[in-house]
Amino acid sequence: MRDGGYADLRGARGLGAHSGHERLARGLGWFSLGLGLAQLLAPRTLCRALGMKNKETLVRAYGTREMMTGVAILMSHDPTPWIWGRVAGDALDLATLATGFSRDNPETGNLTLATAAVAGVTILDVICAQGLTSEKSLGGADHPTYRDRSGFPRSPSAMRGRASEFKVPADFRVPEPLRPWDSARA
Repeated sequence: MRDGGYADLRGARGLGAHSGHERLARGLGWFSLGLGLAQLLAPRTLCRALGMKNKETLVRAYGTREMMTGVAILMSHDPTPWIWGRVAGDALDLATLATGFSRDNPETGNLTLATAAVAGVTILDVICAQGLTSEKSLGGADHPTYRDRSGFPRSPSAMRGRASEFKVPADFRVPEPLRPWDSARA
C-alpha cells in the first residue's frame, strides 16, 4: 500500500496507472463508438459495399449495439464484461457477414476484406477480455494472499500449555456462596 488506502488492497489503480489490457479496452471502446456511428449514419452505403441487400435495419441495430457497448466500456470502472460483450457481438457480426457469401454477390472481395477485419478485431477483443479477466482474478500478482496466516501471535505448538501455569486472581474467583452446589460441599 502506497499511502495506506484500501484501494491498493483491492487491486484498483489510480489515474494513469492502467494496465495494457485496460488501455486496449479503452481503445476498443472508442473503436466501438466510431464503428457504431458509421453503422447508424450510413447503413445503406455499408450494405451496398458488401453486397448485402435489405440488411440496413440489421446494420442500424448493430450500430446501436456498438455505440452502447462503446459508451459502457468508456464509462465503466471495470470494462471486462463489456469487452466480453464485444466478443459475443463479433461472433454475431461474423455470422451475419457469412450469410453474404453467395454466388450472386458481386462484392465478395469487399465482403472478404470486411470479414478479415472483423476477425482481426475479434482476436483483439478476445486477448483484451482474457487479459482483463486474468488481472481481475484473485490469483493475480496484484492481490495479497493470507493463506499462511492463522491469526495467532505464535504457532499453536508454541502456545500449547501456556495457560496451565495461570493463577486466577482472588477477585476473579466466584465467591463461595455463589458457587454451584456439589456433593463435596454437602
